[in-house]
Amino acid sequence: MLIEITIAILLGIIAGTFTGLIPGIHVNLVGVFLVSISAILLNITSPLSLAIFIVALAITHTFIDFIPSILLGCPDTDTELSVLPGHELLKQGKGYEAILLTTYGSISAIFLLILISIPFIIFKSPIASGYYFFKPLIPGLLILSSLFLISLETHKAKAILSFTLTGILGLCVLNFSTETLSQPLLPLLSGLFGGSMLILSIKNKTQIPKQEISKPEFNLIRPLIGATLAAPLCSFLPGLGSGQAAIIGNSISKQDKKGFLVLLGATNTLVMGFSFVSLYLISKTRTGAAVAIQQILKFLSKQSLLILLATTIVVGIIAFFLTIFLAKQLSTKITNINYTKLSIATLIILSLIVILTTGLIGFIILIASTLTGIYCISLGVRRTHMMGCLIIPTVVWYLFG
Repeated sequence: MLIEITIAILLGIIAGTFTGLIPGIHVNLVGVFLVSISAILLNITSPLSLAIFIVALAITHTFIDFIPSILLGCPDTDTELSVLPGHELLKQGKGYEAILLTTYGSISAIFLLILISIPFIIFKSPIASGYYFFKPLIPGLLILSSLFLISLETHKAKAILSFTLTGILGLCVLNFSTETLSQPLLPLLSGLFGGSMLILSIKNKTQIPKQEISKPEFNLIRPLIGATLAAPLCSFLPGLGSGQAAIIGNSISKQDKKGFLVLLGATNTLVMGFSFVSLYLISKTRTGAAVAIQQILKFLSKQSLLILLATTIVVGIIAFFLTIFLAKQLSTKITNINYTKLSIATLIILSLIVILTTGLIGFIILIASTLTGIYCISLGVRRTHMMGCLIIPTVVWYLFG
């Protein structure tokens, strides 16, 4: 069993490195694929080992995915906020420092996750009861959270437009029957956050200066306070991800651009890790990885959760050193990479995955969501408002479903 678990962890780290480095390839894509072939995989391995593989993949991804976000300006749905401060440092030749900041945040979040999880596991019953007691308030909390995030924008009308457009798109896509469209989130999120950024990256040919390899000076405590308070909240509320958690955390504990990158790294990993805890507590999924684990394990016991949390510690430590190594190597070679060709290849692969998984309808949705994403990005407001594609359908479902 130990050998099987070790192999699952190592394979998960390798897969997470791949999904993290390749723009547009998200953990959700791999989760959907694994669930679709789980019947085959379960003939050669146990459900728990497969779940460990998914956790290892997901946690590694949260470390690695800041590398393309910062060096190439191509984020996924969890790292979009890193582009602005990350590129400011990149243009100063300090892209390596920017990645280190998110990595320090991520590794700190691993240990925060364990500390936060202990009381939640001990007091599972009252916490679960409290969640179901306050469940009717979820639509109101989602609306208030969205209004709060919009209020932080200088151009509030544009933020509302971005939020509303993507919300309408989400309502249309998620109303397809499962017989017509089995995996609606795949083309929807891939287009909004993957395809749109890939096309813009192909269009905007950025010249990257030579990068320095040096360690940054920063404050670790304040970003972690913001992440600790915001991430568990977003892990319980449907539709809110690590990007929103980072903005809420930053409003609680104001950061400079270096501190904000630490905060982003911490919330990205903490939201992912805590989604496994919330799956255990309230049997609700808040990330694609948690959805995959739920469908494979069916029921997450305390023993299984503890094994998964132990996996996050091991994987987090390995991913920390792996990210630093890759960041150093890629930072010194970034000026030699033809990102246009890489983006085109990734866009083709992403389109093929969508077509093979969701058919022609999914590909049409991918095109529509990509065009919507490009327009929303052109509005010049935070990309997190595009999460209206999930928040608005969630609110409608809670109110009228």
